[in-house]
Amino acid sequence: MADTRIPDIIYTKVDEAPELASASLLPIIRRFAAEAGVSVGTMDISLAGRILAAFPDHLTPDRRIPDDLALLGDIVKTPEANVIKLPNISASVPQLVAAVKELQAQGYAVPDYPEAPATDAEKAVRAKYDALKGSAVNPVLREGNSDRRAAKAVKAYAQANSHRMGDWSADSKTRVAAMSGGDFFSNEVSATLPGAATAKIILTTADGTEHVLKDGLSYPAGTVVDATYMSAVALDAFLADEIAKTKDEGVLFSLHMKATMMKVSDPIIFGHAVRAFLAPVFDAFGDDMAALGVNPNQGLGDLLVRVKGRADIMAAIDACMADRPPMYMVDSDRGITNLHVPSDVIIDASMPALIRAGGKGWGPDNKEHDAVCVIPDNSYAPVYDETIRFFKEHGKLNPATAGTVQNIGLMAQKAEEYGSHPTTFEIPADGVVRMLLGDGTVLHEHKVAQGDIWRSASARKAPIEDWVNLAIDRQRAEGCRAIFWLNADRAHDAELIAYVKPILEAKGVADRFEIMAPREATRASLDTITKGGNCIAITGNVLRDYLTDLFPILELATSAKMLSIVKLMQGGGLFETGAGGSAPKHVQQLQAENHLRWDSLGEFCALGESLKFLADAKGNDKARVLGDAVDAATQGVLDHDRSPGRKAGEPDNRDSHYWFARYWAEALAAQTEDAALAAAFAPVAKALAGGEAVIVAELAAARGKPVDTGGYYHPEPAKLAEVMRPSATLNAIIG
Repeated sequence: MADTRIPDIIYTKVDEAPELASASLLPIIRRFAAEAGVSVGTMDISLAGRILAAFPDHLTPDRRIPDDLALLGDIVKTPEANVIKLPNISASVPQLVAAVKELQAQGYAVPDYPEAPATDAEKAVRAKYDALKGSAVNPVLREGNSDRRAAKAVKAYAQANSHRMGDWSADSKTRVAAMSGGDFFSNEVSATLPGAATAKIILTTADGTEHVLKDGLSYPAGTVVDATYMSAVALDAFLADEIAKTKDEGVLFSLHMKATMMKVSDPIIFGHAVRAFLAPVFDAFGDDMAALGVNPNQGLGDLLVRVKGRADIMAAIDACMADRPPMYMVDSDRGITNLHVPSDVIIDASMPALIRAGGKGWGPDNKEHDAVCVIPDNSYAPVYDETIRFFKEHGKLNPATAGTVQNIGLMAQKAEEYGSHPTTFEIPADGVVRMLLGDGTVLHEHKVAQGDIWRSASARKAPIEDWVNLAIDRQRAEGCRAIFWLNADRAHDAELIAYVKPILEAKGVADRFEIMAPREATRASLDTITKGGNCIAITGNVLRDYLTDLFPILELATSAKMLSIVKLMQGGGLFETGAGGSAPKHVQQLQAENHLRWDSLGEFCALGESLKFLADAKGNDKARVLGDAVDAATQGVLDHDRSPGRKAGEPDNRDSHYWFARYWAEALAAQTEDAALAAAFAPVAKALAGGEAVIVAELAAARGKPVDTGGYYHPEPAKLAEVMRPSATLNAIIG
C-alpha cells in the first residue's frame, strides 16, 4: 500500500475464483464505502504474491512487492484490525511449481522450485518455498476463534428453495475405511504444561546417535502439547487391504485427505496411497522411476508425465490399473483420478459432496457408483462414518425442514494440528523420538521406525479459554443445544475437557452444554437438525474446518454462503467469506466460456458484518447505515434469485454484483437514518434501475467465448478488469 496508515477495512487479494470476483465487486464496495468516509485497502496474500514477496533479491526494484502476509499478521494483533479474508490457495507442490512457472513466463525472475536441493543455496530456496505450502496463511491471520454459521436470510432461502439431494438406501455399499491401529489417534499423548517451557525434539537412532529434529520451541504456561505418529508399516498394510477389499466389493476406491492444509503429513500419506495402488509397478521399476524423478507424493499425474517415455513402465501401469478397483474420479471427462494431484484431495469438500449425492461418486465410466472412502486416521474418520450410517438408516436430509448446525471453532494462535507443520517429520531411521523440555524432562516419547510420520501440536491456554467463553456467549444468544465435540478417550481432548468443565461450572452454565466424542456428537447433531432443531458444534481446529463444510453443504448446498466471524483476541475483527474448494473449476469455466459461477454471497455477508464492526469500533454511524443496507441488499439478491447460474448463458457472478449494487443503493436511498447518504445514493439507485436493460445486455454480450485474464495464479490487472467489468454503463455509474 502506498499509504502507511491502516485502512478502515482491509480486503484481501487472493487467488482463483474469489479473486476474479473481486475485480468486479471491489470497485462497487469502494465507491459505496467512500460516501461514508470508509477507506478500503487491499493486501496481497495470494500464492503468487507470497512467492514474489519471498524473493525480492531475484527481482528488479520495480517488480518487488512487500510481504503483505507478514504485515497483515502484525495488523490482526491490533485492536484496529478489520479484515475481510477471502479463500486463498493452500498450495500443494504441483500448484506451487505451476505458479512459479507462470510468474517466470511473465518475466519475474523467481528461482525454480528445487525438487532435490543439493547445494546450500538450493536448500535455502527450498526452505522459502516450503514455507509457502499448505496452510501458510490461515495460522498467521487467525488470531481469534471462529464463530461460523448460516446467516438467517441464507438459511431461510435454502429452506424455501431446497437443493437436490441424492437418495440414500439402507443397502448402499458406501462406507468409510480407517486404520485399526498405528494411526495418529491411537498413538497420541498429551500434557498441559504447568509453567512456561522451552523444548526440543530429538531422534535417537539405534546406534545411539542423537539427531535434533527441532530446537528452540517455547510454550507459555497452560499450553496443551501433543505428540503422536502414524506407522508407515501399518498404513501400507491398511491401504493394501482396503484396495483388495474394494475390488471384491465392486465399488470405487477413494482417498480423502487434506493434502493442502496439512502440508507435511497428508502429502506423505497421499504418496503412500499412490505407491500402494501401483505397488506391482513400484516393485518392478522403483529404481528406474526414482531415477526419472518420480515422487509418489506429487501424485499419479506427475508420475505419468515423468515415465511417459518408458513403454515398459507405461504397460505395467496399464496392467496394474486394469487389475485394481475402479477409482473415484475428480474429473472423469479428462481422466483425472482421485490420486492424480494431491491438491485435488480435499476431504472437507469431497466427503460432503459424496454424502450429499447419496453416497455416490463419479467413476471412470462417467457414472455414479458407491465408494469406499479411505480416511486413514481415526481422529476424524468417525464423523464421516457416522454420517453415512445415519443416512443409511434414516434416508437423505430434507433441506426444506432441516435445522442448522453452527460452529464455534478453536483455531487461534495456530491451535492443534494446523500449527504442527514445523514439528512434523518423516522419520529417517528406526529409533526413539523424545520431546525434551528445557530442564531435561522428557515430555513425550515414541519408539518409531523409518518412514513413520511423527508430529507434535499445541494449543495455548488463552485461545482455549477464549473458545469456551465464545461458546458460552453463542449458546446464550441462540438458546439451543450446544455440544463440545471432545473424546475423553483421546489424549488431546482429555486435556481440553480439563479446561472446559471448570469454566462452565464457574460460569454456572454446565447444564446448558453436553460433551460428546465426535461420533456420538455427529449422530446427536444430525438427529437434532433432522427434527428441525438447531445446535452448536463446539470443536477443535480440524473438526471446525470439516464441519463448516459438511453441514452447510447438506443444509445450503454450499459452504461458500456461510457467515464466518473471527473475534480477534486483541479486539479486532476478521471476517471470512466461505470455502474456495471448487474455485479451480470456476476459473476453468470462465476461461473456456466467460461464465463465472462463483457466488459472492459470502463476501456480501462478511462486508455487512465488517461495516457494522467498524461502526462500533470507530463510532462511524454512516458505516452502520451502510452495513444495514448491505443486509437489505443481500436479502434482495436472495429474494429475487439473483445468485449466479451454473451454466454459460445464465446470469453469472457479474450480474449478481450489479443486482447487489442496485439493491444496496436503493436501500441507502430509502433509509431515513442519514439524510446525506440517502441523497448521495438516490441518483445512483435511479441510474442503476434505469440502466438495467443496457447493463444486463452489456454483461451478457461476450458470454460463451474463451477469455484471457493474463494468468491463472497471477492475472494481469488490465485484462482481468476487461473481463470482469464488461459493462461500460455500470462502470460509468460506479466510477
